[in-house]
Amino acid sequence: MKEGNGAIKKMMIIISKGTLENVYAGFVLANGARMEGIGAEIFFTFFGLEAIHTKKLEHLHVATVGNPAMHIPTMLGGLPGMESLASMMMKKEMEKIDMPDIPEFLDILTASGVKLWACKLAMDMFHYTKSDLYEGVEDVITVGDFYNKSAGEGVHMLFI
Repeated sequence: MKEGNGAIKKMMIIISKGTLENVYAGFVLANGARMEGIGAEIFFTFFGLEAIHTKKLEHLHVATVGNPAMHIPTMLGGLPGMESLASMMMKKEMEKIDMPDIPEFLDILTASGVKLWACKLAMDMFHYTKSDLYEGVEDVITVGDFYNKSAGEGVHMLFI
């Protein structure tokens, strides 16, 4: 971590998609920040809320349609079972490198001091309540509240 002017003091990560690859990207970045002594907070909005919804967080999938990194034609990616197959294969590869599953990763993040926030607008839109969410979620807040928490020197915001 760079000292003095320009030092990163806190990462504010916005997760807007509930795909396995996007959620893990946000979790890895938040965890990496904490390991470097940098503060980290995650704001879950729109489909990103699935990563903290207790009934959905263990059922996230890899996006096979519209994902050029999959290197498969869109038509094939849309076939029944392709998303499940790709997700199963990715989870198997993640197990090989001892990557925690979503519930365990959430426990690791909150234990390390990462603050988790749910977007009020998206919560209202999907008719979710705070009781639907992983217990480590600090609160349901507005975008304005999140911006206020992002104020200060050395704060970086990342949208995933």
